[in-house]
Amino acid sequence: ASPPICPKPSSFAVEDYLINTCGLTRPQALKASTKISHLKSPAKPNAVLAFLAGLGLSGADVAAVVAKDPQLLCAKVDKTLAPKVARLAGLGFSRPQIARLVSVTPYCFRSRNFVSKPNVDFLRECGLSACDIANLAMYNRGMLTTNLEHLQAMVTCAEGIGVPRGSGMFRQALHAIAFQNPEKIAAKVNYLKNTFKWSHAEAGIAVSKAPILLRMSKDKLQRTSQFLIPEAGLEPARIAHRPILLTYSLEGRLRPRHYVLKFVKENGLLDRDRSYFSAVDMTENVFVEKFVRPHIEAAPHLAEDYAAACRGEVPTRFILA
Repeated sequence: ASPPICPKPSSFAVEDYLINTCGLTRPQALKASTKISHLKSPAKPNAVLAFLAGLGLSGADVAAVVAKDPQLLCAKVDKTLAPKVARLAGLGFSRPQIARLVSVTPYCFRSRNFVSKPNVDFLRECGLSACDIANLAMYNRGMLTTNLEHLQAMVTCAEGIGVPRGSGMFRQALHAIAFQNPEKIAAKVNYLKNTFKWSHAEAGIAVSKAPILLRMSKDKLQRTSQFLIPEAGLEPARIAHRPILLTYSLEGRLRPRHYVLKFVKENGLLDRDRSYFSAVDMTENVFVEKFVRPHIEAAPHLAEDYAAACRGEVPTRFILA
């Protein structure tokens, strides 16, 4: 008689685990399973999921983290993840900040050189709080792992665009110039000068007040310039001193509010003059309360036309009833 065949132990169904336990969709699980197909049991992933839950991550957060970096499920909690949490806590990061870091950069969180204490100490010497540093690390994940000399060069570059360490805009400046070479930054400043007809000094003022301009696409800057200067009639020098204007949506904010403000002015519906700058700085609710709702009787189509303009349509009926 032939020897009895011993049944093989059931293998760990990675894809099903990702769907049923981690909350991934079928397509996400199919893609993620190829990265952790070597797992033979749920023991290590279960430990990681429990650890993430202990940090305060919700089920949706965990699903997003695992979809971004399935290999995090293979990390050792006691030797990799827990020590990093302890290290971050020792550097002044709060538990919510640590949880946020894990959510945004899970692949870095499991890396060996996730945090360089000299980098954190140096950033603190520059006037950044633990919260500032955490926010920087969320969007520039190499900030805490790059060598100190490189980080020092970034700080020097931030000061070079007119944002001194310790100032309120310093974190935004570091975010804007992070890992960009000086030549690229200089080229972007020149582009801003040419696009907005700024002098070198005016470009410096604008960049120091809104460093994020260095990260904005040339297309958005070009389209915004073509609207604000010839159509809205703003002086380039005034724009340089209020560069936050350039960060607003052209289609959803700048253009629609210009149409409304122009309409109510031309039709004598304002009891006093209002500047375009103040109008675009308002929240949506405040703007509607001040410039749209008070004129519904005199201009019943104003709200409808404003809504159409916010959808990107060109209004053709800004007329009195």
